[in-house]
Amino acid sequence: MGIGKGNKSTRVNGLPWILPAFIFVAVIIYYSIFYTLNLSTLDWNGLDPVQTRVGLDNYKKAFGDWVFWKALQNTLIFFVCTFTVQNFLGFLFAAILHTEVKLATLHKCLIFIPTILAPATMAPVFRLLFSPQGMLQDILNFFNAGITVDWLARPVPALIVLMVVTVWQYTGMSFILYHAAMSQIDKEMLEAARLDGAGNIRTLASIVWPNCMGTTVSLAMLGVIGALKTFDIPYLITVGGPNHATEFLGTYIYRQGIRQSHLGYAAALSVILLVAAIGGAILTNKASKRGGK
Repeated sequence: MGIGKGNKSTRVNGLPWILPAFIFVAVIIYYSIFYTLNLSTLDWNGLDPVQTRVGLDNYKKAFGDWVFWKALQNTLIFFVCTFTVQNFLGFLFAAILHTEVKLATLHKCLIFIPTILAPATMAPVFRLLFSPQGMLQDILNFFNAGITVDWLARPVPALIVLMVVTVWQYTGMSFILYHAAMSQIDKEMLEAARLDGAGNIRTLASIVWPNCMGTTVSLAMLGVIGALKTFDIPYLITVGGPNHATEFLGTYIYRQGIRQSHLGYAAALSVILLVAAIGGAILTNKASKRGGK
């Protein structure tokens, strides 16, 4: 009886500890989602007291909007390229730093430092770096390349610049997760592979990589969600230009909702983004399970 009463008392006393988090999630997050759903059915500029109910017209407008499809295309290209490169580099760096490397701690810090830098502090540096009078152009001039490229004023180079910045910033996250995953691999398994004559590449491909598959799946889901809600780097470096060449859903939502005061349309785009992020995470998870079988 004493144990039963203790369990009951523990459950009752534990409620105040979870109540703040529950209120935060239920009131702030879920209320915001439902409010956005309601807002997406309105034609409203955010200031006019009159709110016109338009039903699903904002969603129909989105699916007929070429900029919306351009933003989705940019998101897909952005995800595939950045995910592939930064995870390859993260895995490679993790494998190298699991060997006997001098100043390993220093190398780890150098790889991870970009991850903790604020995009607002990096953007001016990269805008200067890739400008026609920037450091990259100075390097080309030093080698007499005879090439002058305004990277941020041309569609394809501008998108490549955003990918380079993203890979530079987030490779450290992939590196840390892969490094932790490799630390969990049984050393006896690796020693057995070496005794059987497996080289470094064969060991990485046949033992290390399969044991890091769970980390890859997690990074894939984070990458899908991150690519869909990308905003800060494109907005701060290219502002979605030139001619929407680097437009993403996040920048387009900001443009429609804040700069053009089309709150209903921006809310509809936000709902589409939420559904796409959840769907992308689910599909990634299912694909990983099928691959595991």
